[in-house]
Amino acid sequence: DMGCDAIRTAHNMPAPELVRLCDEMGFMMMIEPFDEWDIAKCENGYHRYFNEWAEKDMVNMLRQYRNNPCVVMWSIGNEVPTQCSSEGYKVAKFLQDICHREDPTRPVTCGMDQVSCVLDNGFAAMLDIPGFNYRAHRYEEAYQRLPQNLVLGSETSSTVSSRGVYKFPAERKADAKYEDHQSSSYDLEYCSWSNIPDIDFALADDHQWTLGQFVWTGFDYLGEPSPYDTDAWPNHSSMFGIIDLASLPKDRYYLYRSVWNKQAETLHILPHWNWEGREGKEVPVFVYTNYPTAELFINGKSYGKQTKNNQSVENRYRLMWHNAIYEPGEVKVMAYDEHGTAKAEKIIRTAGKPHHIELVSSRQSLTADGKDLAYVTVRVVDKDGNLCPTDMRLVKFKVKGAGNYKASANGDPTCLDLFHLPQMHAFNGMLTAIVQSGKEAGTLELQVTAKGLKSGKIQIEVK
Repeated sequence: DMGCDAIRTAHNMPAPELVRLCDEMGFMMMIEPFDEWDIAKCENGYHRYFNEWAEKDMVNMLRQYRNNPCVVMWSIGNEVPTQCSSEGYKVAKFLQDICHREDPTRPVTCGMDQVSCVLDNGFAAMLDIPGFNYRAHRYEEAYQRLPQNLVLGSETSSTVSSRGVYKFPAERKADAKYEDHQSSSYDLEYCSWSNIPDIDFALADDHQWTLGQFVWTGFDYLGEPSPYDTDAWPNHSSMFGIIDLASLPKDRYYLYRSVWNKQAETLHILPHWNWEGREGKEVPVFVYTNYPTAELFINGKSYGKQTKNNQSVENRYRLMWHNAIYEPGEVKVMAYDEHGTAKAEKIIRTAGKPHHIELVSSRQSLTADGKDLAYVTVRVVDKDGNLCPTDMRLVKFKVKGAGNYKASANGDPTCLDLFHLPQMHAFNGMLTAIVQSGKEAGTLELQVTAKGLKSGKIQIEVK
C-alpha cells in the first residue's frame, strides 16, 4: 500500500516463506547473506567460520533461491571491515565469482559505507553494481569515478521517529535526544551517519543513474535504539522504522506513500490536534500528499495555500505551515491538482474525553489450523470516534471460543510490557493485539477492556 516494491534481506539469508511470499505478491528481492567476512566486526562473528564456510553457505543460498523470480540481485555483504583492506577486493571478487558461477543471470552488489576506501582501492569498481549505505552526499562523486554508470542506495535514510510523538520546534536535527527517550514524528530527525527521506527522493528524481533505494528500515525491530544507544535504558527497540513495532504506520509511512504509490491518493495531516496548554502558540502542521498544492484551515480560518517547490528538499516533498497557531477544534486541508482544481479534503479534530475502545481486525475469517493469525488494531477514542492521541492507559485482553490470545505490542520503544501477557499499555491511543485460530471451526471472540472506558468486542469466524 505504501508503494514499496522491493525487500532487502539484511543481513542474513531469508526464510523460504519470505521468498515465496515475494514471488506471490510481486516484490523484488535483494538477498544478502553476510554482515562480516574474514575480518572481525565483533568477537563472536562470522569471521571465525568465513574461510571454511563462506563458499558452502553461498552455494547453498544461491541454489536454494536462483529459481525464484522475485530475486533480482545478490548482495555479498554489508558494511564489512574487509572493504578497507588493500586486498579486500580479492575477497569481494571471490564471492562475486561464486554468484556468477552458480547464477550467471543476476548482478551482484555489496552494501558499502566506507566510500573513500572503496573508491580508492578498487573494491567498488569491481562489483557489478556499487551499493552505498547512506553517504548520499557522495553519490555524484561515486558516479563520476566508477565505471558502472549506476549507484544503488543499498541502505538509506535512517530517519528516527516515535509514532504520535511531536517535538517543537519542527526542525532538521541530527542525534536529537529528549528526556522521554522518544524521537519526533515530524520526520526531521536522524542519526549522525544518516539523513531525512527527502534527500534520497531527490537523488532518485534528479539522476537517472540512481537505481533505487532500500530504506533502513521498513519496520522497527528489537535492538539498536539509536539515538539512545549509548544511554539506552529503557529503550529496547529501534526508531528507524517507517512502521512501528506494533505494525502501525508512523507519519513517515504517508510521506513515502505520497511519493511511491502512484495509483492511490494520499492526504495525511500531522500532528494530532490535542495540545492542551499550547493555546495561542505555534504548532507546525505538515501535510504529506501526492497533490502539488494544499490549503490549511484551522476552525475555518485559512492559513493560505502551500505548493511544493525547490527552496529545500523538504519543500519538494512536504507542505508545511510552521506558523499554524494551536486552538482546539478542527483542522481541515484541501488538496489541489496542478490546474488548481480541488481534489481531496481531510479533517482531523481535537479529541474529547476518552470514551470507548474501537477494534479493527486485519482478517474477517481465519483457517481452523491452529496457526492462522489476525492482527487487531485497538484504538482509544472519544464518544464521536476521534482517536485520543495522548492516552496511555493499560488495556486487557480476553479471548473466548475458537482460538486464543497470542501477543500484543504498542510500538513504544521505551515500554517494557511483555508481549505475551494478555495486557499492554496503549501508546498514544493505539496498540495491536494478535489472536490465533484454534483447530476447530467456530467463532473467536476478542474482548478488550480498560479502566474508565466502555469495552470493545470483536468476533472472527474460524472455518
